[in-house]
Amino acid sequence: MKAFLTRSAAWAGVLCLFALAAWFTAGAAALFAVLAIGLAAWLVFHLYHVALLIQWMRHPRPERIPEGLGSWQQIFSALYRQARQQSMNQKKLSNVLERFINAGEAMPDGVVVLDEHDRIEWLNPMAVEHFALDRKGDVGNQIANLVRQPGFHRYLTEQNYSQPLILRQSQPTERVLSVQLVPFDSTRKLILSRDITQLERVQTVHRDFVANVSHELRTPLTVIGGFVETLVDMESPSPEVLRQFLPLMMEQARRMQSLVEDLLTLSRLENGGGTQTDRVDMDELLRVLLVEAQGLSQGRHEVVLEQQSDRWLWGSVNELHSAFGNLVSNAIRYTPAGGAVTLRWQFDGNRAVFSVTDSGIGIAREHLPRLTERFYRVDRGRSRNSGGTGLGLAIVKHVLARHHARLEVSSELEKGSTFSVSFPRERVAEPDAVTP
Repeated sequence: MKAFLTRSAAWAGVLCLFALAAWFTAGAAALFAVLAIGLAAWLVFHLYHVALLIQWMRHPRPERIPEGLGSWQQIFSALYRQARQQSMNQKKLSNVLERFINAGEAMPDGVVVLDEHDRIEWLNPMAVEHFALDRKGDVGNQIANLVRQPGFHRYLTEQNYSQPLILRQSQPTERVLSVQLVPFDSTRKLILSRDITQLERVQTVHRDFVANVSHELRTPLTVIGGFVETLVDMESPSPEVLRQFLPLMMEQARRMQSLVEDLLTLSRLENGGGTQTDRVDMDELLRVLLVEAQGLSQGRHEVVLEQQSDRWLWGSVNELHSAFGNLVSNAIRYTPAGGAVTLRWQFDGNRAVFSVTDSGIGIAREHLPRLTERFYRVDRGRSRNSGGTGLGLAIVKHVLARHHARLEVSSELEKGSTFSVSFPRERVAEPDAVTP
């Protein structure tokens, strides 16, 4: 500003000197003529630069700032520096905003930005998946009109955002969401959504597991406790009473012991490291399984072993013995007297298969997908009477997962079942192979 005033004063001084010179030489008319011409030239000069400035302001880009003379050059230079600085600041802000947007896009949780009227301003892909929204078409619409769940509407209306809202969805897929609404300035709000379906399933399994273990232990403990109370109330129990009570108490104690052992086996399988890669002698293992099946049957069934391959396996002999033994014992337990149980070992070039086929009671189709769940019983009364803990097939599932094997079940009511375990080619070993 000071430079502009100085230049203007200097220009006015020079103009006055020329006007005075014209007055002394040509009179007053010359003075006014010089002043008029000088002022007109000064005005045209500034109007020209003002026109350049107005033209640039229509498209204000730093590289297009015009060149000026005198004070206008300083003005245009200052404008250029300011415009360039503004452009750099805008670029920085754009980069920061882009990084924030990219971070929001990459978040595993859903993010929705709402304005003061709960209209959607922005949302990330995960929010689109969680709430079944249209990322382009739903922007600008009120979210209450798009997420049609009464609980969500109450959550928006009550404005009590201290605790998240649990939303359970059944369409298009079953899903449980934790939804938290967070005000982040005077008018706008964030909706954060997280898929907790798997966590809910784990908690449900945990609750069911505790309930099932408690239920399984309650019966034998009640029976043993009743017998003990009866014996305590007797002054001198007779040998006949002891012979009647003690075997029943022993049976319930064995049942609890079997349950605890199966629970410990499951825990060891779930928390253990990688499976050891020993060569499993399938000839010996099959002979042991056959002897165990015959001992469990006690002559009530026809137990047959069909060994169609001499191949062995890489894996843990103890774990495989436990898994195969559970399949064999289930076949014996659920096959009526006079039925047949067949153990089969075969190899077709791509996979090795151990299968157990029985002519027992069979399993209805709707039960097949849930057989390997802990404590899942097709017939609870019959399962307990047969001595099962409800954990055998859960143990089988974990053992096979550690050996990269697959369990296949085919069954028909009153005709029997076949449980087949398929091992991939890389798990098959030659009988004379050398440990790697």
